[in-house]
Amino acid sequence: MKQSRRDFLRVAGLAAVGAGLAIGCGQRKRVEEPVGEEPLGEEPVVAGPKRMKLRFYPYELQLQHTFTVSSYSRNTTPGVQVEIDYQGFTGYGEASMPPYLGQSVESVTAFLQQVDLEQFADPFCLEDILEYVDSLSPGDTAAKAAVDIALHDLVGKMLGAPWYRIWGYDAAKAPSTTFTIGIDTPEVMKEKTLECAGRFNILKVKLGTDRDKEIIETIRSVTDLPLAVDVNQGWGERFQALDMIYWLKEHGVVMVEQPLAIGRYDDQAWLNERSPLPIFADESVQRLPDVPRMHGLFSGINIKLMKCTGLREAHRMVELARALGMKVMLGCMTETSCAVSAAAQLSPAADFADLDGNLLISNDLFSGVTVVDGKLTLPSAPGIGVLKL
Repeated sequence: MKQSRRDFLRVAGLAAVGAGLAIGCGQRKRVEEPVGEEPLGEEPVVAGPKRMKLRFYPYELQLQHTFTVSSYSRNTTPGVQVEIDYQGFTGYGEASMPPYLGQSVESVTAFLQQVDLEQFADPFCLEDILEYVDSLSPGDTAAKAAVDIALHDLVGKMLGAPWYRIWGYDAAKAPSTTFTIGIDTPEVMKEKTLECAGRFNILKVKLGTDRDKEIIETIRSVTDLPLAVDVNQGWGERFQALDMIYWLKEHGVVMVEQPLAIGRYDDQAWLNERSPLPIFADESVQRLPDVPRMHGLFSGINIKLMKCTGLREAHRMVELARALGMKVMLGCMTETSCAVSAAAQLSPAADFADLDGNLLISNDLFSGVTVVDGKLTLPSAPGIGVLKL
């Protein structure tokens, strides 16, 4: 049977994007609507705008439990939802802004108001479009991530494939995800841990307090699951940190995140050299240029879309970390299944995943990646794999 022009373009596009190529991209310019074009063959007329249309609106995420780390507590997380329409397709994205990120609904919406996607003739020009978006300000990483995620979702839908397939990853290699137990009273931490029984294969515990051993012993009193710990820069002295890591290993901990404050490079290198457990950079690594600076200081890096501006840069960070012999962890903020499912597209390339942000909220807008027997299960739907509820 003769292949339709639309099927041919989809297959050709899939091959080109998978090879890292931009499709049909020339000089950026505002395009005019074509007038009086004749239809080609039997191809149906596509409804929707012939130029990309960006829409966005605030959406506050409601946490199921108070979330506490070493420096603050919160019950909500501000967010902004983004949609990009083009020729009958809609790509979804989001920005999530926990306090430490230093961004807000106001700053995100102010940034998005500057973004003019109508000047681009083709959404497949991912490099050109996202370089333009990144050039609009030196920061605003969550806002940039929202556009990036929506654009990847749009292009994946036009290609008819999820991004893990476009990148050539095997969905079966997606790891188990941790589920986070925040800092709380012993009774509440026990309750949260017991709620995880039979659902997860590894838990993540927040530390960085003067009662860290008590927290671990509390968790251990109700579960023997492997534990990851996130210190959020909460330990002050390197000898104390090393002693604590040895103690943690004896209590079934398998990795440690960001034990010392940002910028303590000599102390971190000393600790990394002596640690019996892999240590991952979180706050110390934001974007691609940070990755080589972490080499030798940490065993691996934690990549979060809201920090690094989205999937385009996250994919590059994964590849660079692997080239440097470093481990990779994929993390998230408290997010809907939109941003979590986007990050999950990279999960088959990760050693650890902490993609539970959608499981911590009560008002998810999407269905997407799921957790089955503790393991991330990637949806086969195209793009980032989400459906709006």
